[in-house]
This record gives sequence, C-alpha cells and structure tokens, in this order.
Amino acid sequence: MTAETSQTLDRGLRVLKLLADTDHGLTVTELSNKLGVNRTVVYRLLATLEQHALVRRDLGGRARVGLGVLRLGRQVHPLVREAALPALRSLAEDIGATAHLTLVDGAEALAVAVVEPTWTDYHVAYRAGFRHPLDRGAAGKAILAARQAAFTEPRCTLTHGELEAGASGAAAALIGVTGIEGSVGVVMLADAVPERVGPRVVDAAREVADALR
Repeated sequence: MTAETSQTLDRGLRVLKLLADTDHGLTVTELSNKLGVNRTVVYRLLATLEQHALVRRDLGGRARVGLGVLRLGRQVHPLVREAALPALRSLAEDIGATAHLTLVDGAEALAVAVVEPTWTDYHVAYRAGFRHPLDRGAAGKAILAARQAAFTEPRCTLTHGELEAGASGAAAALIGVTGIEGSVGVVMLADAVPERVGPRVVDAAREVADALR
C-alpha cells in the first residue's frame, strides 16, 4: 500500500473479488484467513458492503456477492460496446454479414453490440439485447468451449440453423480479458460459413480483447 491508496477500500475490493471467485460463498473465518486480517475487520467490511447490496449473507452466515453488483455491471455494457464497435464495423464490412459482440449474462448469451453491413442487398436482422441459451448458437458455444478448454488463443466455432432457420454463425471467444466472458461473431444467411470467415472472426475477437484490456 502507498500513501495515496486506501487500505480499507483495498480490503473491501479484495473481499468482492474473493466472493466472485466462489460459487458457495465464504465464511467470516475463511475471509479472515485469505485476507490476513482479524475477524472484526471482516465483519466491518461485510457490514459496509451489505449496506450497498454488494454482499449478502445466507442463513448459514456465508457471504456471497449481492445483487448490487449486477446494477454496477449494467453500466459496463456501454463501455464495452464502445470499445468493440470499430472492430465490429470492420468485420461486418469485410465479410458482408451482421457482426456482434455477445457477453455472458447468467446462463444466457446477451448481444450487447451489433453492426450490420452497409453494402449488402440483404443480411440477418440481429439486435442488441437479443438473448439465447449459452449452449445454442455460435456465440454461446464459443464462450463455453473457451471456458471448458481454457484456450490461450481464440478459436472459431461454427453453427447452422440453431437460432434461426437458414442462418449460419461463426464466433470466437474473447481471451485474456479479466472479468468478462464474451465472444465476437457474425451471422449470415447461408448453408455454410465460407472458409475465409473463421480466421477473420478470430482476428476480430483478438482486436476486441485488446481494446478491452
């Protein structure tokens, strides 16, 4: 810690990070051990975070991330969208297909940014705010593949007809972006995705990941 930083704020943020990394919550004793501080300090931190709905405690006394974090998270989407738009515009124009940035929202994939090509006669209408299960469609499946295999580089996932009849999709996960699970992809009216699309989608996923780091 330096003279310009707040030890209490630092500890509070560390509590949130520790809770975000567990599905089962943590007890005061477990947090005390992980933070290297006494239980009284942990109680005070949790009480303050609870007041802001950033932490909740269940009947067994285990602390978990609270719903207030979701409200903060919603404000992240516009920032992420703005950072991704240049790469999405380039991808849509190069491929002639609708490009999208999709993020994980619970058990669903949520399209947070969509760019349609300007020069095509027709393309798939795909809107920001569109949701679908993670295990259906290229965008969600790319995220799940990266989650399960712990990729160090993005890889392209292809699907056909899973979300819309006659439409094919290609997507690659964002790799190396702390706190964000997502993918970049395209959707097109075609029986199969042309061979050149996969590498271009992977390049776009790298561009967006770099912009978000």
